[in-house]
Amino acid sequence: MRTRSTRRTGRTRTGSTLRASGTLRASGTLRTGRSTGPARAVAAALTAGTLALALTACGGDGKDTNGGKDKESGGTTVTLPKLNGESLEVAAVWTGPEQANFKKVLTEFEKRTGAKVTFVPAQDPIINFLGSKIAGGEPPDIAMLPQVGAIKQAVDKKWAKPVGTAAQEQLTKNYSQGWQDLGKIDGKQYGVYYKAANKSLIWYNTKVFENAGASEPKTWKDLLSTAQTIYDSGVTPVSVGGADGWTLTDWFENIYLSQAGPEKYDQLAQHKIKWTDPSVKDALTTLAQLWGKKDYIAGGADGALQTEFPASVTQTFTGGDQPKAGMVFEGDFAQVNITETKAKVGTDAKVFPFPAVGDQAPVVSGGDAAVILKDSKAAQALATFLASPDAATIQAKLGGYLSPNKNVDSAAYPNAVQRKMAQALISAGDDFRFDMSDQAPQAFGGTPGKGEWKALQDFLKNPKDVAGTQAQLESDAAKAYKG
Repeated sequence: MRTRSTRRTGRTRTGSTLRASGTLRASGTLRTGRSTGPARAVAAALTAGTLALALTACGGDGKDTNGGKDKESGGTTVTLPKLNGESLEVAAVWTGPEQANFKKVLTEFEKRTGAKVTFVPAQDPIINFLGSKIAGGEPPDIAMLPQVGAIKQAVDKKWAKPVGTAAQEQLTKNYSQGWQDLGKIDGKQYGVYYKAANKSLIWYNTKVFENAGASEPKTWKDLLSTAQTIYDSGVTPVSVGGADGWTLTDWFENIYLSQAGPEKYDQLAQHKIKWTDPSVKDALTTLAQLWGKKDYIAGGADGALQTEFPASVTQTFTGGDQPKAGMVFEGDFAQVNITETKAKVGTDAKVFPFPAVGDQAPVVSGGDAAVILKDSKAAQALATFLASPDAATIQAKLGGYLSPNKNVDSAAYPNAVQRKMAQALISAGDDFRFDMSDQAPQAFGGTPGKGEWKALQDFLKNPKDVAGTQAQLESDAAKAYKG
């Protein structure tokens, strides 16, 4: 879903929300021309409710359920060409276990085709990284792009190449129309969404909750109360990976979607309303109720701003009875980092949906798409493989990963928590929202030290300055969207 890698499908911040009225379209913007009204509202409520029930009703035993089968191999549903002597480079921002797991997918592709695939570590913002590679005459064959806006930029710069017939056949067979459309620009298919993320989850240390007598909150008010209960027990309530600005945008987006509603979310995502809108003020004011209590944040604001996302997770599940925090917010991909500790998902580490701020609890999701930069038989074959259930099943078995591919067997996921999240993602069909900052121009929504990332880092440090933060956000957004 990173390190942003793990992030965002993290920027995977892999972001969409399983909510009402509208679906993402090829341009990366949200269109609300589809049916609305009671039936659609009910469908959205059922989607959010199904997810909440799935997460709370299943503790998950954290045990492998693959019947002793090889975790690193999947079935064969797609025929690939022989590519002996061919070589490919794949660039992505993924690091650590996330990168290691993806490399196992690439290894399977090598075994089946005879091609040699090299993983190229990229940096955020990946468009800038790719620009330097292309300028030097050494572009990777495929890039895993974590933003709808980045796909559009790659097309506008004439870097991206459309997928071929074989990859399109896999997409048509295995993906809902909404996920296909996310990878389309001007009606042509450029992106293959390989990875998705549910970015509306809060993971918690069960020992901390038990010792404090805390329960899973359902509303924002409940969350603040739970945080106070944990604080009173002697543990700092919340870990925030503020060194990675994308985590802070995810905080804002969940609050904004739940509080302002999907129509406003769509409008702000397209900059059809300004960041000085009262709805933004309301969301920042709500966020300040938590961020403004320095004793609630591990290390205070200064400490959080020096904590990268992976450490924000691991410090929540290490330290015995005295971890650095009792809870950490982020997507399903946090499981990758939890597995680096001794904690077991479903027992030591559990999860609840992001609490409702308004009438409905939010569900924001993201995704990483494979985009071909050097068109060749080998690149097209890899895109086809990544669009098939074969590739996704390999990584699903390794944990910390969700696929938007509807033909991946949910039994492939290694624990009950992950299976339920995967089922909820697929059952949502086209009823989802995508991470707002990932829809924005990268200069605003996806660049370290700039735009929304920087403005929200400044806000974490000074959550009293709501008006100043709004003004800065609007100034940066106006420049980026105009450009």
